[in-house]
Amino acid sequence: MGNVFSINCFGTSKKISKDENNNHSRVSGEEEEKKVIIGRKKKESVVVRGGESVLDLSPRSTVGGGGEEIYGEDCATEDQLVTPWTFSVASGYSLLRDPQYNKGLAFTENERDAHYLHGLLPPTVSSQELQEKKLMNSIRQYEFPLQKYVAMMNLQERNERLFYKLLIDNVEELLPIVYTPTVGEACQKYGSIFQRPQGLYISLKEKGEILEVMKNWPHKSIQVIVVTDGERILGLGDLGCQGMGIPVGKLALYTALGGVSPSACLPVTIDVGTNNQKLLNDEFYIGLKQKRATGQEYYDLLHEFMSAVKQNYGEKVLIQFEDFANHNAFELLTKYSTNHLLFNDDIQGTASVVLAGVVAALKLIGGTLPDHTFLFLGAGEAGTGIAELIALEMSKQTKTSIEESRKKIFLLDSKGLIVSSRKNSLQHFKKPWAHEHEPVNTLLEAVKIIKPTVLIGASGVGKTFTKEVIEAITSNNEKPFILALSNPTSQSECTAEEAYQWSEGRAIFASGSPFDPVEYNGKVYYSGQANNAYIFPGFGLGLVISGATRVHDDMLLAASESLAKQVTDENYAKGLTYPPFTDIRKISANIAANVAAKAYELGLATRLPRPRNLVKYAESCMYSPSYPNYR
Repeated sequence: MGNVFSINCFGTSKKISKDENNNHSRVSGEEEEKKVIIGRKKKESVVVRGGESVLDLSPRSTVGGGGEEIYGEDCATEDQLVTPWTFSVASGYSLLRDPQYNKGLAFTENERDAHYLHGLLPPTVSSQELQEKKLMNSIRQYEFPLQKYVAMMNLQERNERLFYKLLIDNVEELLPIVYTPTVGEACQKYGSIFQRPQGLYISLKEKGEILEVMKNWPHKSIQVIVVTDGERILGLGDLGCQGMGIPVGKLALYTALGGVSPSACLPVTIDVGTNNQKLLNDEFYIGLKQKRATGQEYYDLLHEFMSAVKQNYGEKVLIQFEDFANHNAFELLTKYSTNHLLFNDDIQGTASVVLAGVVAALKLIGGTLPDHTFLFLGAGEAGTGIAELIALEMSKQTKTSIEESRKKIFLLDSKGLIVSSRKNSLQHFKKPWAHEHEPVNTLLEAVKIIKPTVLIGASGVGKTFTKEVIEAITSNNEKPFILALSNPTSQSECTAEEAYQWSEGRAIFASGSPFDPVEYNGKVYYSGQANNAYIFPGFGLGLVISGATRVHDDMLLAASESLAKQVTDENYAKGLTYPPFTDIRKISANIAANVAAKAYELGLATRLPRPRNLVKYAESCMYSPSYPNYR
């Protein structure tokens, strides 16, 4: 009991692993993962999923759902001798401790008989739906969001499919728990709540051995990697190794919202130390207790990591950068975007979701995109990334140069408006926004002089959209569009209630963190959430199902366009500029189809031939959290 058995006929059982070069498999004694009741004999499978034999599914046709992880895949090269059929059985106690295959009380009587589970479970057989109901009741009993976060993480570690079932079916309720804003608090306290490791930790100690370390990860067919160095977590600053909560949370959404198989996802934290003295003094801190490595030492480690990813997982693995500080984020994106499939979610993902909100808002505030004037508070990764994508879309619509489009967009940083007289002292990514304009020191002054129609906060500093600022922009616009994007909630430039009250109910409002509906003068106002989770799961799925080799700006525009089109008249009637998250899987499938179509159009797709219906193909590739039947 509790063992993994390998059984075969006509020869000695051997273990199987992938060869990505020819889509066949080679015999390997080291790299076999546990499989639950897997077999092949005259094309009959002992695992049934959705009534269809798993072995009849092509890995190519289910790429978005982790097809490379197909159960019992054991095709051999023509010149290689293998046994006619083989299966492995994870049974008994070990089966109950494997989150990938554990079903808890949902194991049927037949499954309990076959897999030595009698006595290890209470006699009741439960449905997955009943398990979900019980756990949601339990989670709702917790008073604090962090308690709910810990409960969800514990569930993920013991029953993976049930975790995703809860998250998919209760996305609006649980998204703020596993993602923004609760994940920020989880990262701050990660050392204290740390129980079991999630993801891959690569520190300076592993320098020169990163490829070998990467091979320690149990899953071999990785499609998406989310990586951070923890230096700029949300609006919370340097959290070092404890930033792992971000990649873990992002990849949970890749699966729940975008349908990428959890076994195809890899969270990574690059630990080069931290400059957060509070963490260095904390006995529970889990990372390197040293100041951050910088310069050549830092870039050498990142380069070794990027090289190891390509060597270990191939050309088409998607790498998503998260929460790197400005001084590294732009340089890393520029350096590696030409030879890796990668994007920076803070720069590009945020830009795509905000552009979608702006395009959708035009139906409420009127005019075309080039008719509007934009003022940003914040000129970091998010601010400049959003501004550049808006300018790109303007340029596309007006068929003018991007330099001309930038003239409608103004950015304000901690030293005031970015103007040409400051150009010599500006960081390189701010220089394109240095307009010929007199210096302006404050946001209020800038609003009064520039008279923007759209005000965007990406400063990471809370309470900066004051009553005077909101009143000033409202005095110039019938319906000002106000986006307070900074996370978590404590860092939001203003609340939904403040925006509606100070604008006398005239503002169209969206934010980075979620806000409850607001009642003002007898009317209920609903605010949209400009949440990256609208974009990156579907965006990543589109890249994966098309076999894209590079990310192009036009793909980001395609994602924005798709999201904006999915805002309905019913949503507009409530003042919303984003669709509800209850439809997020449908939204993600449409975004994936648009992104994939653009990849094919640009000649960057390698998965040929192109599927006839990309939306249906994207949906068919999505991971399902329903329990499989074990025989």
